[in-house]
Amino acid sequence: MNNVMAWCCAFGPVQRARVVSLLGLMCVVSASLLATGCGQTPAATFRLNLVESSKQQLTPSQEQQVATILAALFGTPDEPRVPPEINLDVAKLKLAAGPVRSDIVGRKNGLYREHCAHCHGVTGDGMGPTAAFLNPYPRDYRPGVFKFKSTERADKPTHSDLVMVLRKGLAGSSMPSFALLSDAKIDALAEYVKYLSVRGQVELSLMRAYFELDDEDEGVLPQSREFLFEEIIDPVTEMWAAADDAIIDVPDMPADLDMVASIAKGKELFYGNKANCVKCHGVSGLGDGQANDYDDWNKVVLQAQKTVDGGVKQAEKASTWDMSAEERDEHRTELAWLDRFETVLDGNALRPRMIRPRNLRQGVYRGGMRPLDLYYRIHAGINGAPMPAAKGTVPPEDIWHIVNYIKSLPYDFNGTLGVDRPMVARDRM
Repeated sequence: MNNVMAWCCAFGPVQRARVVSLLGLMCVVSASLLATGCGQTPAATFRLNLVESSKQQLTPSQEQQVATILAALFGTPDEPRVPPEINLDVAKLKLAAGPVRSDIVGRKNGLYREHCAHCHGVTGDGMGPTAAFLNPYPRDYRPGVFKFKSTERADKPTHSDLVMVLRKGLAGSSMPSFALLSDAKIDALAEYVKYLSVRGQVELSLMRAYFELDDEDEGVLPQSREFLFEEIIDPVTEMWAAADDAIIDVPDMPADLDMVASIAKGKELFYGNKANCVKCHGVSGLGDGQANDYDDWNKVVLQAQKTVDGGVKQAEKASTWDMSAEERDEHRTELAWLDRFETVLDGNALRPRMIRPRNLRQGVYRGGMRPLDLYYRIHAGINGAPMPAAKGTVPPEDIWHIVNYIKSLPYDFNGTLGVDRPMVARDRM
C-alpha cells in the first residue's frame, strides 16, 4: 500500500485524482465480482442428433417432442435418471455424471466429464472439443455399436468388455488406459457409457418412428407407455441384457500344437478364399490392401453429405418456370431443407475419414494383443467396421492357425523387417 501511495505522489494533482478515482473503481468492481461471481456456468445439456433428425426430415416441433421424451426418460447430464425397466445402476450413473466435484466425504464425482467428455463429448456423440484433432475419431456411443468385445458381431458388449477397454485402453489410438482409477470408478464409467448408448439408441428409434406414423397421427408420436416401452425402449434393453449369453464359444488351442505347421496353415488361410485376409491387409500384411472404405460412423455422415450434394445438384437443375404454385412451394421447402441439412452437418458431424486396415507387421492391435483377443476379432469380425467375420467360412479350430500366423508377422524377415536389406543379404538368411 505504501508503494502505491508513493507512486500516486509522483503525479500532479489532476493526474493523482484520476489515479485515485481509477483505483476506487477497480475496488468496487472487484468487490462486486467477489460478491456475485463472474456468472454462473450454464448447465450441461445433451446435444440432439441433428444429423439423424435431418435425414428423417423432422420438423422443429418433432425435434422438440423427441427432446422432451428423452429428458423425461433419461434426465440431464447433471441429473441422470432411467426407468427401472432399463436396469442401470443409478448410483453408479450419479458417480460418473455431472460436473467434477467431491461429495461430503471427499469422494470424487463427475468422472465422465473429467476423463471422457473432452473426447467423447457430454452427449457421448464423439464430438468433444479435442475430437477433430484425433485419428481415429473418438467413439460415438449413440448407435450402440462397439468394436472390441467378446460377443458375436451384432451383439452388445458385456459389462466386462467395457471395463477391459477402460482399464487397458486401445493401443494405436488416443484412448488411454485408466488402470490407475479404482475398480469402483471404472465400473461407474462403464455403466455411464451404457447409459449414453441406451439413450442414443432410444433417440434414434424415436426419430425413425415418425416414418411409420399414419396420416391421422398428424406427425406426433404417441406417448403411451405401450408405445414408449414395448416399441422403443424394450428392444434396446433386451439387446443389452442378452450380451452375457452371446459370448463367443472359443475352442481351446491344442496344447501339443506344432507351431511351425500352425503358422504355415494360417498363412494358407490368410491368402486363401475362405478367410481372404489379404484383400484388405495386403499381400505383405501392411494394411495396404483395400483402403478406400469407411466405418459405419463415418458412413452415416458420408451418406448424408451425398444426399445434400445430390439434392443441391437436382435443385440447381430444376426450373421453376414450368412449375405450378404447389410445386414451387414444395421446391422451396426442399431447398430450405437442403440448406438446413448442410448447416447441420457442418456443426454436428466431423469430416468423414477412410478407415485403414491394420498393419499386422507392427504387432499393435487395438482390441488387445492376447491370442484370445485376436480370435474374437477374426471369428466375429469388427462390428461397425469393414472387417468381416470368419465365422461360417473357417472352422472354429482353424481360426487359431490364423491367429498364430498373425502373431508371427512382426518377426517375419520376409516382411517389413527385411525389406531394406540388400537382396544378397536376404538370400543368405
